[in-house]
Amino acid sequence: MKRIAFAGTDGRTVLCALVTGTATSEHHSDAFEGIVVRGTPAMPEFSRRLQWPVVFVSTRSNTAKEYAEALIDAMNRSEIDAVVPMPETLLFDGIVDMLDAAGLSDRVMGLSRDGAFIEGDKIRCKYLCRKAGIPVAPQWRDVDAKDYPEVLATCLSYIHAHGGAVLKYPYSAGGKGARILLNTWDIRDVYDTLMRDYRDDYRRMFGKKGTWPLLIEARMSGVEISFTIFVDKAGHYRILPTAMDYPERFAGPASKDNPITGGVGAISPHPMETPELMGMAGERIADPLIRAMKAEGILRPCVIYPGCFVSLDASGRPTDIRVCEINIRLGEPEAQPIARRLRNLGALVQGALEGTLDRIEPEVREDQVALCIALVTGPGGPDGQRGYPWSCTKGEVLDMDFTYFKRKGIQVIPSAMTYSPEERVFKSDGTRVAYLNANATVRPGEDRVQVVERLRNKLLAAVDNKKIRVIPREDPTGNRLDLRRDLGTHYATAAKIFQT
Repeated sequence: MKRIAFAGTDGRTVLCALVTGTATSEHHSDAFEGIVVRGTPAMPEFSRRLQWPVVFVSTRSNTAKEYAEALIDAMNRSEIDAVVPMPETLLFDGIVDMLDAAGLSDRVMGLSRDGAFIEGDKIRCKYLCRKAGIPVAPQWRDVDAKDYPEVLATCLSYIHAHGGAVLKYPYSAGGKGARILLNTWDIRDVYDTLMRDYRDDYRRMFGKKGTWPLLIEARMSGVEISFTIFVDKAGHYRILPTAMDYPERFAGPASKDNPITGGVGAISPHPMETPELMGMAGERIADPLIRAMKAEGILRPCVIYPGCFVSLDASGRPTDIRVCEINIRLGEPEAQPIARRLRNLGALVQGALEGTLDRIEPEVREDQVALCIALVTGPGGPDGQRGYPWSCTKGEVLDMDFTYFKRKGIQVIPSAMTYSPEERVFKSDGTRVAYLNANATVRPGEDRVQVVERLRNKLLAAVDNKKIRVIPREDPTGNRLDLRRDLGTHYATAAKIFQT
């Protein structure tokens, strides 16, 4: 039995552990056990009630140091064979370096602090891409965020030449540091909002008088697609199935009233995924990036997760690809539908650590579509909270019909959720409270669009019929949970666009 741990405090952590311990590979006989390091307070009780074969290892706090200490102890006791850190902050804070110092470097999948700049410093990553020949935005600049005249001039230039600009706080921001500009009228408001959000971070890192780095990119158009890539210590790699992420809080383009969030849902595969696209991602992104990582001396077993803009021709075939940013961990919630379509996640992690990914192909349930919908805290509460991703009401009881979800084949994944053993109830802890996941099989002769629509209606009905709800303090019959209702509809849109 190979014991693979996933370290972190969000839904992808427990789902990956569950898939690792339950999915059946058609080509690998090794048995795997999935372990969660830390998790969230509700996860152990949730797993106990649903009889999930997931083991939990606690940490004293949420710091990289405490994670490392718990992992070192568990590995020395032979309770964990390998670990995949999930939150990027663990990598930024040096968890790989700490395990390396304990002689356990070959048992952790992730980049060291020296390599973590690929996600942790977007400006430095842009220079790495330039050096490696990886295509990015047609124009970009790093400027001093305090120099508003330079920011203004750059934005005006990019709006004129490319139809828009993107201001990016270049450091870790939980997926919320990008601000899109489509016209001149919004420049000052968007700039002021970004400065208000990150002024304290800038001051802490650089002081009041130092340069405050800001990345400005020309707006890119096309289809947004991200690629989850496992890389082994020898530089072999495997691209996992794609997923379409829904980062905006509401339907429609991102704006100051529709912010980019940590992600409110995902569907796998992406409607535009094709073998040609996967080959292009390998040739133009994975190959040169891995060569550059080798040259920089930062290559080790890891996950790279480039977010891209793809251009297509009239038949839906890819004609060009550009990198928007590169992350160094599994996406959330994109990892959830991806993992649910894999039969050999444990073997892929093992192969990355052993340097044998050239001999292990992802076993993908090609006949299935997987949908993940985040249930977030909606507006309302004692102080008139706006709801996720702004101010959120916490501590309200979460009611779930487990029998219904089992009968319907819907998986509930706990996230921002606590458990009260005295009251024997789960409670919302705000933000993304839980996720609903389900797969649907596309049978021969079926229209994939219709299958996706049936799948999404099944998940929406569970919420509409109050089979899962957060009970508002002011309305015992209501439901505080909210969600985006358009998740998955892009399958129908894609079919309509390329219909001839």
